[in-house]
Amino acid sequence: MKEKSFERKNELIAAAFDEFTLNSYENASLNNIIKTAGISKGTFYYNFENKMELYLSMVEIAGRNQVEFINKYIKKQNVEAKDIFEELKLQFLMSGKFAITHPKYYRFIIMFVKEMEINKDLKSAFADSNDSLLDVLIKKAIKNGDFNNRFSNDFIKKIMQYLFTNYFGIFIEEKDYELEKMLENANNFVDFIKYGLGNKEE
Repeated sequence: MKEKSFERKNELIAAAFDEFTLNSYENASLNNIIKTAGISKGTFYYNFENKMELYLSMVEIAGRNQVEFINKYIKKQNVEAKDIFEELKLQFLMSGKFAITHPKYYRFIIMFVKEMEINKDLKSAFADSNDSLLDVLIKKAIKNGDFNNRFSNDFIKKIMQYLFTNYFGIFIEEKDYELEKMLENANNFVDFIKYGLGNKEE
C-alpha cells in the first residue's frame, strides 16, 4: 500500500484508531474521524478512496509496528528458538509484550481479528499474505525435522494452515481476548500442535 503523507495525517490516524477500537468497522463513523482529526472531507478523499482504504492502512501500520517491535526485542535479547514450537511461543509472548507497550495498536488488532471473522472483504484481502507467511514457517520446520515423520508434508501443511486460519474461531469468548487469557490459550495451542504433531518420542 502506498504511504500517504499530508498535513494532519498523524491526527487522522490517531482519530481513526480511537474510532475503530470503540466500534465495529460497519458502525465506525468516517465523519467522526474526519471531524476529530480536524481535516476537510476533500483532504480525506484526496488521500484515501474510502473508509476501507483508511482501515487497511491502519492494519498495515499496526502490523508493521508489531513486527518491528518483535524483531527488535529478539535481536536485542539475542533469542533464538530451537524449533517451530519455541518460535511460535516466542512470537505469542512478544505479541503480549507489544500489547502492554502499545495498547492502542493491540486493541485495534483485536478488533481487526474479530472483524475478519464476519467481514468477507477483509478476510479475502489478508488471506493470501497470512497463508504465505505461515507456509514459509511450515516449510522451514519440515526441513528441520520438527514434525513427526509419520505424517506426510502435505498433511502437516493442511492441518497447520487450518488450525491457524481458524485460531480465533476456537477462542470466541470475551475473556479469550484478555491479554493473560490469550497468552494461556496460545501456549496451550502450541503445545497441542507439538505433542500432536511434534517429532517427540514417548
